[in-house]
Amino acid sequence: MTGSRIDNLNIAVLLPCYNEAATIGAVVRGFKSALAGAPVHVYDNNSTDGTALHAMLAGAHVVRERRQGKGHVVRRMFADIDADVYIMADGDGTYSPEDAEELIRTLLTERADMVVGTRRGVHADAGRQGHAFGNKIFNMLYRTIFGTDFTDIFSGYRVFSRRFVKSFPAVSAGFEIETEMSVHASRLKLPVSELELDYGRRPEGSHSKLSTFKDGAKILWMFAMLMKETRPFAFFGIISGSFMLASMAFMAPVLMEYFQTGLVNRMPTWVLSMALMMISFMVFTAGLILDSVARSRSEQLRIFYLNVAARSNGSTTTERATAPHKKTARIA
Repeated sequence: MTGSRIDNLNIAVLLPCYNEAATIGAVVRGFKSALAGAPVHVYDNNSTDGTALHAMLAGAHVVRERRQGKGHVVRRMFADIDADVYIMADGDGTYSPEDAEELIRTLLTERADMVVGTRRGVHADAGRQGHAFGNKIFNMLYRTIFGTDFTDIFSGYRVFSRRFVKSFPAVSAGFEIETEMSVHASRLKLPVSELELDYGRRPEGSHSKLSTFKDGAKILWMFAMLMKETRPFAFFGIISGSFMLASMAFMAPVLMEYFQTGLVNRMPTWVLSMALMMISFMVFTAGLILDSVARSRSEQLRIFYLNVAARSNGSTTTERATAPHKKTARIA
């Protein structure tokens, strides 16, 4: 697929959408104006309010993804679209299309694989206090577990290189996909950057699809799963330590009684403490083994990333067969 060119790069705009009829038309027109000639792709996730029609009338290429969840949409977009630079934004109008060019220039000048448009004032404009508080807590948790590469892991405004997109596994189903992107970059030690941008409010009639507790629980579960996959020694070390502490708690009164009387009167408690200690040792051993496996997987992912071509070779198979050739334009 071809798009507008900066330094002879093909650029594609990707907009995952679910019930954004009130805003998607303006967002599509905004990107088509800001990036003249760049194709805008709207992936509609079973909307019931005419989102697909509004996007099509605004000039976007519209594809329907039946599996519900942003993660499914992103996985489909990354598989379908072939470009050198990918711009991903939300269709709710909270991100300014005029900032896209600066994000792309940052990607190119810093030779990064992902640039995240961090949201200025997100804690004040997150819609509900629960969202703002959760955003702050999860960002702190991310920096504690996975590193300090990012300050806003939930931003939906991102620019990617081809290498990032084509090496990203994308196994998440929902809004956890942004967290997975961040962990993927941190895990492979990819060059990334952040650019602080203004974060707008949703217009009247547009509503957030996030559920404070339901989506928060999903993200927390994703944190645990990603920690298990990328840092198994730390993950299983915590579990092993918990079993060891429980074992010592049951063991301590039995040992004190034994040293005082020379007898073990609470044999079931002693057996339980020994069983917990053995479980602790087994979990610790599993963590050691899986840590070596995780390192090997990271090395393989890194090699695959390096083998991905930095530039696209043209259109996707589907679009070569169905779409007429279009000339691309340059950004002034």
